[in-house]
Amino acid sequence: MSAIEQLDLNIADQENDDCTDQYLTFLLDGEEYGIDILRVQEIKGWDAATKIPNTPSYIKGVINIRGTIVPIVDLRSRFTLEHLDYSAATVVIVLRIMSGERQRIMGIVDGVSDVYNVPHAELNPPPDFGTAIGTEFVSGLATVQDKMVIMLDIDKLLNSKELAPTEKELNTAEI
Repeated sequence: MSAIEQLDLNIADQENDDCTDQYLTFLLDGEEYGIDILRVQEIKGWDAATKIPNTPSYIKGVINIRGTIVPIVDLRSRFTLEHLDYSAATVVIVLRIMSGERQRIMGIVDGVSDVYNVPHAELNPPPDFGTAIGTEFVSGLATVQDKMVIMLDIDKLLNSKELAPTEKELNTAEI
């Protein structure tokens, strides 16, 4: 192989690396879900949240992280899955959520599974179930290590209409 051919292969490898995203994954009811790792600000151990009145049951309350009030969403409750008690393995995944030009910080509570590199070419669009089942929160599906991982669009999930009525209460909460 000539030096030029080797250089072309190295450039192709770098381009392939540029076409790969990393996803932090977690398990919910036996299914693995992924979120873009670039949205993760930090992962911290579970600590009791301050409840906010008149919020949906999947909003567990708010916590104070270095002076920032962070709403906490339980995705098991949000997806109407079986409730599991929080344990030493439960963590809060603190995320940066985008809503147009606006950015806010929210947390989801669960246990972290793994981090995967997923090439863009291996990310499949969500299936079309018609109007019977909404997949608006799913950005894609990928097979990683012989298992299906559901990639979530965290912006759509945490900016949904169900969260809108509670946003004012969450932003004005004091701890």
